[in-house]
Amino acid sequence: MKVTPMLNYGLDMSGIELDLALPDLVAEGDELDALVSAQADWSKPTPAVGWTIAHQIAHLASADANVLIAIRTPEAFDAVLKQAEAAGSRYADLDAAEGAAEPRSVLLERWRAGRAEVAAELRDVPPDQGFPWYGSQLTAALMVPLRLMETWAHGQDVFDAVGVSRRPTGRLKHVASLGVVGRELSFHAAQLPPPAEPFRVELAGPDGQTWVWGPEDAAQRVRGSALDFCLRVTRRRSRAQTDLTAVGEDAQKWLDIARVFL
Repeated sequence: MKVTPMLNYGLDMSGIELDLALPDLVAEGDELDALVSAQADWSKPTPAVGWTIAHQIAHLASADANVLIAIRTPEAFDAVLKQAEAAGSRYADLDAAEGAAEPRSVLLERWRAGRAEVAAELRDVPPDQGFPWYGSQLTAALMVPLRLMETWAHGQDVFDAVGVSRRPTGRLKHVASLGVVGRELSFHAAQLPPPAEPFRVELAGPDGQTWVWGPEDAAQRVRGSALDFCLRVTRRRSRAQTDLTAVGEDAQKWLDIARVFL
């Protein structure tokens, strides 16, 4: 259930409005900050096996630090990639454990400072300027929703750990959009050929509106709540735990394997 570095596989977020998305990224971090700041004990286990609240925050702080390296000194990002390659599948666990060992106050301030710097850098970098990431070149237009998605997903682990229900907001649309445009990533990760037919996705947003992607006459269709779709594509809930429905063989398969990260 850990969100590990994502490949830019078939993702096109060129239509994103950064002026709208950046405040949502900041708000997502602030909401999680308010929750964890009120928790005296960061050693509580979360749904990610072996990860406490401290591990979750350390992971987010480390990812923010890597974003800053990628934007400010892209030539130095090779060292980050080599470290990840050397650690292999244990990379996220080892990295999070190192940060989780810090005093709570130190880790909290590091995360706060890092996410503020990331927001500032993504606000100032030209929207079409590429910078390195894991297995890809990204732009601010894609990094903003990616950081929001990761903050939301790891935040969900923390909310689950402390037994607090989180009110869904319109910020979920960024996560849902990543889930929709990342459909081919899901099939790629499952070593399956991407579907040839177009898909229609209709999600009930938290304020009563309907979010729609794809042609109206598509035979492959997915419907449900935006919250459940986001929980599914970030692999925070199983398909059976959601209200999502699918019509069409490929749509059925997609809900079984859906993901927005590798």
